[in-house]
Amino acid sequence: MISVEEARRRILQALSPTPAETVPLASGWGRVLARPVVSRVTQPPADVSAMDGYAVRAADATEGTRLALVGTAPAGHPFAGTVGPGQAVRIFTGALLPEGADSILLQEDAEASADAVVVGETVRQGRWVRRRGLDFAEGETLLSAGRRLTARDIGLAAAANHPWVAVHRAPRVGILATGDEIALPGEPIPPGGIVSSNAHALAALVRAAGGDPLVLPIAPDDSRAIAEAATAARACDLLVTTGGASVGDHDLVQSALGPEGFALDFWQIAMRPGKPLIWGRLGATPVLGLPGNPVSALVCGVVFLVPALQRLAGLPGEAPRTVMARAGTPLAENDRRFDHLRASLETGPDGALIAMPFPVQDSSMLKTLARAEALILRAPHAPALPAGAAVEVIPLGALGI
Repeated sequence: MISVEEARRRILQALSPTPAETVPLASGWGRVLARPVVSRVTQPPADVSAMDGYAVRAADATEGTRLALVGTAPAGHPFAGTVGPGQAVRIFTGALLPEGADSILLQEDAEASADAVVVGETVRQGRWVRRRGLDFAEGETLLSAGRRLTARDIGLAAAANHPWVAVHRAPRVGILATGDEIALPGEPIPPGGIVSSNAHALAALVRAAGGDPLVLPIAPDDSRAIAEAATAARACDLLVTTGGASVGDHDLVQSALGPEGFALDFWQIAMRPGKPLIWGRLGATPVLGLPGNPVSALVCGVVFLVPALQRLAGLPGEAPRTVMARAGTPLAENDRRFDHLRASLETGPDGALIAMPFPVQDSSMLKTLARAEALILRAPHAPALPAGAAVEVIPLGALGI
């Protein structure tokens, strides 16, 4: 068995980002830039007013001075003339500063009549003026390649006059569940069988991580059927299998794919839940074989599949983000496997985060996993801890799953 860290390192090392594609800006949210966004304009394009008020010359705008109103400058309708000595122009937020003016007299600091305005408070030169290029300049790199676009980034790219962005294509992920005993939700359940949850749960995880899932029909415990299904998914950027990864007589993934050219990198991880995990390559297609146990499959998805999808999408790929919390109950000494305890999260009286592990950690219990808000991480051979001790946790909500 290899460690969790070594397994993740080898998975990420074997993957490369998907090719770039150009998409409408509105479709760029959540995608990773393949090329930087360089501004095509200067913002603001000229000196503009930051407030509603009057464009004036600061030298004229001392308290008690009466200035002649010579025009109006709404946003989008610049004043065509020049502000001369003793003059002012009514101006609104975002409007271009008229030639001759250098400052803004706030409307609440003035008393206006039809043709004049009296300064109520002396104006400081340059006050309430947004200078040309205050935000950014034409030719400036605003967003670097390798950045996952947020709504704020989309707004910035739009302001920089980019209707399209070059992003890495969303990773296509084939998901193949195997086993004679499983049926998709709504289909007849075979005798002694169960409803398959893995394919749907993993597809949702793939979507949450920015991938494009393709759920394949269930493959029975038959080497030919598994090989045919896997071969059909070779156009995907990643094939994820679930079930058949262990060493039983019906665990056929490795033996089924071997004759098709499957090259195994590693198998079995020193972790709980999720020991039987396969990583290799079927031709040019990377293959991640997850356990059939539903909780194990999803925990391995968090630990390995999400970083793999990050890497394919154009990010470096990294371990799930963790935070520190306090153990809500005593924790027993751990064995040689890296443990992931399902837990709820609470906020203590002092504001500290408290991770409360569920009393039963059986890896078949999907209801417990669905109610879990975090995974408490317990390193191999970690010592027993009392309640209140500091523990590292993966907040599941932060992953969007």
